[in-house]
Amino acid sequence: MREEELVELGAVCGRFQIFHNDHLKYVLAAKKCCKHLIIGITSADPSVSPVEKTDGNRGKQSANPCTYYERMIIIEKALHDIGWTNKEFHITPFPIGKPMLLKYYLPQEAVCFFTIYDEWGMEKLERLKNEGYGTEILWKKNKKGLSSTYIRSMMAEGHEWKAFVPKATYEYIKEHHIEERIVKMMKMGD
Repeated sequence: MREEELVELGAVCGRFQIFHNDHLKYVLAAKKCCKHLIIGITSADPSVSPVEKTDGNRGKQSANPCTYYERMIIIEKALHDIGWTNKEFHITPFPIGKPMLLKYYLPQEAVCFFTIYDEWGMEKLERLKNEGYGTEILWKKNKKGLSSTYIRSMMAEGHEWKAFVPKATYEYIKEHHIEERIVKMMKMGD
């Protein structure tokens, strides 16, 4: 973790399909390093996102059950639940699959914070560097602790998943019947 003074503008990115407790830890760790945080949602429109060589599962329909809007609302509600105000963060689409477009969504002065678990994490880091953004690694581990794939699988198998997600995620998914959509998508496969 950084020991320098806070950067003015930081950024994180992820598909957040679905926003879970480890995603929240990532966002919180990045916010400790900056005054304002941009949360970039990748695959805002999965139909135009390229297939990624380092992570072929990201493009599957069953791996993208929530719309951009649903993910934005879930993240916003989760951050409001822990006391953040809209002055502390913004949420935006984040076209990591077409990094030349990032300049239309992310100010050049933003420092992008990453957690690295695999080759895909390193690929994202390199893409941002190549576009001229400052980057920092918050942590690097050989294995993810929690994944959205695991939580979606728990839903499909009828297991309880509430403990793995912020309260806002659970409530929104239940209220809007997204769990049923996820179960159906998981059973149909790609």
